[in-house]
Amino acid sequence: MIKSILVAIDGSEYTDPVLKSAIYLAKAFQSKLNIITVIDIRIFEWSVYLGVDGFAPVLPSSVYLDESRHLLQDKADMVLQKCVELVRPENIPFAAAKHEGNPVEIITSMSSVVDLIILGSHGEFAKWGGGKLMGATVEAISRECNKSMLICPKDHRPFQRILVPYDGSVNSNRALPLAGYFATHFPSELIVFSVDNNSDIANQIANEGKKYLDSYEIQVQIATTSGHADEEIIKFANEKKFDLIIMGAYGHSRIKEAILGSTTERVMRNAKIPLLLVK
Repeated sequence: MIKSILVAIDGSEYTDPVLKSAIYLAKAFQSKLNIITVIDIRIFEWSVYLGVDGFAPVLPSSVYLDESRHLLQDKADMVLQKCVELVRPENIPFAAAKHEGNPVEIITSMSSVVDLIILGSHGEFAKWGGGKLMGATVEAISRECNKSMLICPKDHRPFQRILVPYDGSVNSNRALPLAGYFATHFPSELIVFSVDNNSDIANQIANEGKKYLDSYEIQVQIATTSGHADEEIIKFANEKKFDLIIMGAYGHSRIKEAILGSTTERVMRNAKIPLLLVK
């Protein structure tokens, strides 16, 4: 099911856990890794726009722009070289390449030829935000890309306990096959978790998810609660010390999300463990 994995790295502190997770999955699934780093050309475009439209117009010189571009090229080369040195001894098929452009557009475009995307929850500018906000690139890719993506925090650990939030919707139902696939390859305890203010409905929904997963011959349990879905998912994941959350991505229309907000986005922003968004 997962034979080709796109691994997006940027040299930030999230690069190491992303690579470790990629190697971990590639070994279990016997997959090929496609490792890329993207030189974000928007940095140069923004500097020119700010120079033209700013209060005190100062156009950056062509020398400055060329030197900056060369520095970023050199950095990308060093990041890829370090990745190659880490992955090569693992005897995993892989390719490594650098690209130049808009990271969201490039990663989304390349996703059409892979089964899964892996990237860090934050980018190289995370320290300026105190690590509290989800990276803008990650959020944009989660919206634009039609492939499942694993979002990694700073720490990597084996997947021994997997949480599967399930609400019976089409989007959450799509997560079940991948949840079964992961639990089969990583001997894990898997919990189907449903949130509804009506306990009977919550149990009915959770048991529906369990019934599907029973065919995978894995250990499956259910848990239910009431409250706001995103808050309860994060609370339960933290309290029960799960290693991975697998959930369907985006369950409402854009209009409804604008009014009510998105459970997916709130879980993305607050999860402290790896999150697999299934498309």
